[in-house]
Amino acid sequence: MPFRELTRKNKEITREEAIELLTRETRGTLAVNGDSGYPYAMPMNHFYNVGDGCIYFHCGRIGHRLDSLRRSDKVSFCVCEEGYREEGDWAYNVRSVIVFGRIEVIDDIEKVVTITNALCRKFTLDEEYIQKEIRDHGKATLLLKLTPEHISGKRVKES
Repeated sequence: MPFRELTRKNKEITREEAIELLTRETRGTLAVNGDSGYPYAMPMNHFYNVGDGCIYFHCGRIGHRLDSLRRSDKVSFCVCEEGYREEGDWAYNVRSVIVFGRIEVIDDIEKVVTITNALCRKFTLDEEYIQKEIRDHGKATLLLKLTPEHISGKRVKES
């Protein structure tokens, strides 16, 4: 399935910039096909795995998100950086990335532990805390593996 190209090509960022944003930023918005044809979008912490090019999320074993993913594995994920202002200007310069792809639910405890460790390290290097969280919640955790089919990003000046 072909995906739409960016309308304003002069705003497009490189794939490398898009991957850098996905790797650096800690959260984005995951959108699934929700109930009754309504989109369902939620903020999610994520881990971009440079090794396989996939984006991972952790979640519980029940809920609206999982019900929606059982009906359709097609999703979009958007990450937006905080941005910056040029000296003397009120408008922010911001880069964002949108990923379209399919999600696979992973219930393998070894994979859950490996990816959850990497995700936690985006927030803290407190090894004791990380291991306690995994010990206390690992068995109740699933992974969502987003395999990108299309990644695009752009830079805008909010003026």
